[in-house]
Amino acid sequence: MAQDPAEIVVPFAGTWLSVMPPLLAISIALAFRQVIPALFTGLVIGVWIIGGLDVQSFFAAPLQTVQVFAVNAMADSGHSSIIIFSLMIGGMVGIISRNGGMQGVVNLILRWANNVKRASLATIGMGMSVFFDDYANTLVVGNTMRPVTDKMKISREKLAYLVDSTAAPIACLALVTTWVGFQVGLIGDALESVGYTDMGGYAVFIQTIPYSFYPILALFLTIIIASSGRDFGPMYHAELKAREQTVHNATEITHDKDEILPVEGKPQRAINAILPIVSMILIVMGGIYYTGIDFNNPEQTFKEVIYSNSVDSYKALVWGTTAGVLIAALLSVIQGILTLEQTVNAWYRGIKPMLLAMVILILAWSLSAVSEQLQTGQYISDSVKDFLSVHWIPLITFIIAALTAFGTGSSWGAMGIIIPLIVPVTYNLLDAQNLLDPEHFYIIYLTIASILAGAVWGDHCSPISDTTILSSMASGCDHIEHVRTQIPYAMYSGGFAVMIGIIPVSFGMSPWIAIVAATIGMYLGVKWIGKKV
Repeated sequence: MAQDPAEIVVPFAGTWLSVMPPLLAISIALAFRQVIPALFTGLVIGVWIIGGLDVQSFFAAPLQTVQVFAVNAMADSGHSSIIIFSLMIGGMVGIISRNGGMQGVVNLILRWANNVKRASLATIGMGMSVFFDDYANTLVVGNTMRPVTDKMKISREKLAYLVDSTAAPIACLALVTTWVGFQVGLIGDALESVGYTDMGGYAVFIQTIPYSFYPILALFLTIIIASSGRDFGPMYHAELKAREQTVHNATEITHDKDEILPVEGKPQRAINAILPIVSMILIVMGGIYYTGIDFNNPEQTFKEVIYSNSVDSYKALVWGTTAGVLIAALLSVIQGILTLEQTVNAWYRGIKPMLLAMVILILAWSLSAVSEQLQTGQYISDSVKDFLSVHWIPLITFIIAALTAFGTGSSWGAMGIIIPLIVPVTYNLLDAQNLLDPEHFYIIYLTIASILAGAVWGDHCSPISDTTILSSMASGCDHIEHVRTQIPYAMYSGGFAVMIGIIPVSFGMSPWIAIVAATIGMYLGVKWIGKKV
């Protein structure tokens, strides 16, 4: 029988060797651009260190990694709930894609797009409406809007930018998405490793949203660019070239082999997507309230309920997504759009893209458990507490996450590696510098948000990012041209996120003031350097 890792005596805990597992994971991910081998290697080295660095533990480490740490990660009820939630929401996306509900929502938006400005804003609006999954967002919006933007002589580069810069940011920020389960699972586990139990992972995630400066500003920049009709850098020249063409160089619309298309010859009703999604969100929020409310305290406010430590967000997320799947399935079968077999197949096809993310998540949880035993966070915070102010941690974190996501092409991989490492470091550093109080806990929220934001920024700039590649493909745009035209915009909003968001807010400025100031600054900057096409 496997020994419980909590019972193992770790001889090298709290030493420089404790940094090796996450450091190796980051280094291998950057060198080989593969997240799963990087996480697994870091785990094996960590398990070997825990075992005492002898010959026997070296050969046993790969087996122990799976047998003990991965199994324990999956056996945790909270972790299992996150996995089920993520798979169920993916399955719901598959059903509402196949039954034409998502296309019905798209058709409603398309009626309004009859000029350049409206077509651009419609693309953004559609990107924000398909908020629950970045892959579905990219494929649906890119393929659907391509004929419309071609007709309006909007460049493929602009379409790819609008698609890419709404997909991940909105999926990162929205309350119920395929990203949320992944993020909540990592956040909750990282905070539990340092003994923080005041709020659950979901409540902490909600608190981080105002501090997610890059995703917020990236979305605002798309609106500024679309509504002003101004562009700068390579995008301006791409737009100029597209407008000058008498006939747009349109190509046949192609679909990714994994894209789930509506059944031909069946009605495409928006209600078949709207009803499951709205029901899912309402049940999740209602479930969070129900599991957190104290029925003996009638004066308890809604905010107090949501942020109480009695909330079981994992249970609420599973309730909501299960209801969403059942409603989507019932609507499909009752209306005769899909047979029961077709519904199950669509559900399964929706689940498939989530499997790789779940493997990354399980490995990340395992690495978190290894780092906890090795006291990695405590060692790093003890090493830097005398010369590095905790106020600089969010900026450093943003840069590390951005570089990792850029090098690996995976924002999820970057989050999976960095959240288990940095969150405990930040918590312990706050404690070491006597700042672990409610007044300074915003630094935890900002640090977590900076990891998420840096991962999205690196993903946007990376030529090997999956969503960047999908955006190019779905928009019919040359991939290198998409990267070349998008990077200046990502750097622009990223610069405002760092200079007006992360740095001043780290030292106490309100995040809301930062968002307003940065948005105004971006608008004035576009008016100054941008040119009308």
